[in-house]
Amino acid sequence: MNPRDNLDVATSAREMADNAPPGSLHQAAATSVAISCATARDIDQARVALDGITPDEVRQAAIEIFDRLAASDAPGDEPDDDAGASAP
Repeated sequence: MNPRDNLDVATSAREMADNAPPGSLHQAAATSVAISCATARDIDQARVALDGITPDEVRQAAIEIFDRLAASDAPGDEPDDDAGASAP
């Protein structure tokens, strides 16, 4: 398994945020991951940036999303836990 780079994770997180219910914890967390990964030099710096997210519940959810996405083999391999959300 090859870990993904920060831009791959950012893209996947943005897709998750777009498919999450507006205003939900999942949307806030996925958006935080997308921004952190898109603006970081590398995946390690992106992970460190997530430690500064507040409130705590968003930080914890963002770290969980980041860990799942960063460990995926390839774009599109993310777990399907957006039950009911469909891609356009």
